[in-house]
Amino acid sequence: MNLEQAVVLIKPDGLQRGLVGEIISRFEQKGLKLAAMKMTYLNDTLLDEWYAHHKDKPFFPQLKSFMQKSPVVAMLWEGIECVDAVRKLTGITKSRAAEAGSIRGDLGMSQQLNLIHASDSVAMADKERDLIFKPEEIFHYQKDIELFIYSEAERA
Repeated sequence: MNLEQAVVLIKPDGLQRGLVGEIISRFEQKGLKLAAMKMTYLNDTLLDEWYAHHKDKPFFPQLKSFMQKSPVVAMLWEGIECVDAVRKLTGITKSRAAEAGSIRGDLGMSQQLNLIHASDSVAMADKERDLIFKPEEIFHYQKDIELFIYSEAERA
């Protein structure tokens, strides 16, 4: 089986609004497998590397400040074409315009306070995984339910 991994962060607004269970449930219901999860504070060094592509943008200081307002819940999800599946479940950045049925579309209204972060590519997921999780925090296990999530051909 050709599995991908994707990192999802439940941002401070998602945590403060009590949406952790709802958000996790969406990924579980889709059939993705949780490989790692922890609650953590994000420090300046990690955020500088995480959001390196935004470092020169005027909103970067506010973004960093927001991401440090409370802990985040960091998760590593796994599945076939996981990154695309996670992105579709997440919805577009501007929550009030996000598709109904997506996490942001159903639960958010803001562009900046958009509840979660999701890896946007396999390469970015690998980078983010290595930034947030130690190897011993990632679990490799088989779920019998996968027989009912993916066809035999997809699992081969």
